[in-house]
Amino acid sequence: MSEPIAEEIPRRAWLRLVPLVVALVIGAFLFVGLGLRPKEIPSALIGKAAPEFDLPALPGRPKGLKTADLKGEVSLVNVFASWCVSCRAEHPLFMKLQASGVVPVHGLNNKDKGEAAMSWLNRYGDPYDRVGADLKGRVSIDWGVYGVPETFLVSAEGRIVCKHIGPVMQRDLEILLKAIEALRQGGTAQC
Repeated sequence: MSEPIAEEIPRRAWLRLVPLVVALVIGAFLFVGLGLRPKEIPSALIGKAAPEFDLPALPGRPKGLKTADLKGEVSLVNVFASWCVSCRAEHPLFMKLQASGVVPVHGLNNKDKGEAAMSWLNRYGDPYDRVGADLKGRVSIDWGVYGVPETFLVSAEGRIVCKHIGPVMQRDLEILLKAIEALRQGGTAQC
């Protein structure tokens, strides 16, 4: 009778280690996750031509946005929506950028009602040279958009150079401005 009890002791000790092992594995995954940078999600479109599209203008705006509009000069394409809280955070920077005339900024209005988008632009200011109304979000999907806001730097040849996920803040804008200048000088951009 003493033999079965002796076999249960090592088995019970092993079972007590299972929660510790599980906790260590979860902790390792969390530790690795802390080192990841979610804003640096790779895009398959970097270095490739912007997707072909032709979007209508928002109601009351004269110009929509199409692929051909992205050729001829370096530009930014900002994906925004009136319902996007983070878009409000970056909007003042785009207003300053528009006022400075450094680079044309085009808007891609994602899954928004035209009246809501125009009301938002009238309320907070309109920094966009052109705005395309992507009512169903199909063009945004072609651009590889995960969510709004996202901003793309497009070369004069119409190639996507950089993708910024999330609101553009001052430090991000400084990086984009250096990349814009590098492209204008005929160099390559680091974003």
